[in-house]
Amino acid sequence: MPNLRQIAEMLHANAENLPEGGEITRVASIDLARPSDAVFATDAISLERATMSAAGAILARLADASLTEDPRVIAVKDPRYAFSVLAQKLSPAPQSHIHTSAVLGVNVSIGANVNIGAGTVIGDDVSIGDDTIIDARVVVYDGVEIGARVLIQSGAVLGSMGFGYACSASGEYIRFPQQGRLIIEDDVEIGANSTVDRGALEETRIGRGSKLDNLVHIGHNCVLGKNVIIAAQTGISGSSVVEDGAILGGQVGIGEHAIVGDHVILGGGAGVLSGKKLRGPNQIFWGRPAQPLKQYLRDLAKLRKL
Repeated sequence: MPNLRQIAEMLHANAENLPEGGEITRVASIDLARPSDAVFATDAISLERATMSAAGAILARLADASLTEDPRVIAVKDPRYAFSVLAQKLSPAPQSHIHTSAVLGVNVSIGANVNIGAGTVIGDDVSIGDDTIIDARVVVYDGVEIGARVLIQSGAVLGSMGFGYACSASGEYIRFPQQGRLIIEDDVEIGANSTVDRGALEETRIGRGSKLDNLVHIGHNCVLGKNVIIAAQTGISGSSVVEDGAILGGQVGIGEHAIVGDHVILGGGAGVLSGKKLRGPNQIFWGRPAQPLKQYLRDLAKLRKL
């Protein structure tokens, strides 16, 4: 595995005055970094956080790197893109597991009274709690944790890679690391042909008792609280939060980094803009962009008069 100086050479960065350092084996978020991990910082604030972490290598912008004398810092033009390149270089070669019928990975933990349907594929390092039902043709990727009394209907895909890319200055895209986990807590139900992505660097989490209808998509790094209800054809972009007891109608669309507060109700077809925060227990929001129901109806009445 490469050391600091070798990583700089991989990324076509200046390796002068860099110590060799220890081996770097993987990439990670700043909060979870270990001495063998590389992290990235896109501004001076995140660079300060990174220098306080245990990370063994820190990728920072050229302008920001001059603000610190930390020997772990590697100056690059675009830290996020360089981070993605490094992640690919550090990734182990994929391994194939071929079986005559169902595919069951190594180190899989299956609880009591678990029912797994025909044609389902279970990857490596998956754990499945007691009394869980996984119907036919489900795909559970590596490292997914499934609690007790979970129902997963046919065609669902759990732990797939999220839709995240870093763009070079020339407009070329490279996949941002999608190496986090997916945790599905107890008593969750996931409908047919729904997809739940793994976290990019940390985790995606579906809270206890939440129910997802058919054809629902949950992006990477999303966190659903307890007893969340989501109707069909709803899509939630990465890093959004839906708090306890929220209800989402059919065909709701939520942008990235949005927050839907506890016990908020989103009517069918509602759209939540990226970064938007909707709060108010039992408050009903409707429309695109979503707004309180009374305001939505007033605006609709005014529109009809035009």
